[in-house]
Parts: sequence; structure tokens; C-alpha cells
Amino acid sequence: MLYRIVTLIGALVFVAALFGLIWFFCKKFLEHHGVQDQISERATALATWTFAGIAIGLVFAVVGAFVLGPWAFYRTLLGHNVNVSSGAAIWWGFGIVTVSLAITAASFMGFLMLVGAY
Repeated sequence: MLYRIVTLIGALVFVAALFGLIWFFCKKFLEHHGVQDQISERATALATWTFAGIAIGLVFAVVGAFVLGPWAFYRTLLGHNVNVSSGAAIWWGFGIVTVSLAITAASFMGFLMLVGAY
């Protein structure tokens, strides 16, 4: 029973870590494209909608996260007047989603092995 509680708490921590990674990569994206004003707020808005797209996409057979996450990133980016083409924005969103999910999944698998649940 204790390992279930530890695993649940670990999962919640990794959900927060996933959002943190998405936020970090969104902030780096904005810095790379020369955005200077309100960068934290813009990164938070981008990360929130990208995270929402990933979460909804994960419900619809994991592949949906790789469609809805970049799409949410792209749609949110349109409102921030960042000088980047639509195709590049979608690919950047796909990269952010892929790298964030890969780091989180690998870390969570390591955590599960550490607690003996996998």
C-alpha cells in the first residue's frame, strides 16, 4: 500500500515537472526569437495551452499529444505576435512536446524502477 502512495505522489511531482519543462522550453523559444517584454507571462500562457493540448491528446490514444500539443502551441503563439512562420511554429511546438515528454517519461520510468514498481 505504501508503494502505491509513493508512486501516486511521484506521478504528481512528474506532472508538475512536465509543466516546468514545457514552460522552460517555451521561455527559451521566446528568447531565441527576440521576445523581451513580459517573457514570463508569455511563456506561462504558451506552456499552459501546450500542456492542456498534451493532456487532452494523451486521453485520445497517446499519439494525440503529439498533434494537439503542437497545435495548441501554434494557436497560442499566433496571439503573441512572434515573428516566426506557421510551419516553423508547429515544428517548434512538436519539438518542445517531444523533448518534454521524453525527459519526463524516462525520469518517471527510472523513478518506478527505483521504488520497485516496475
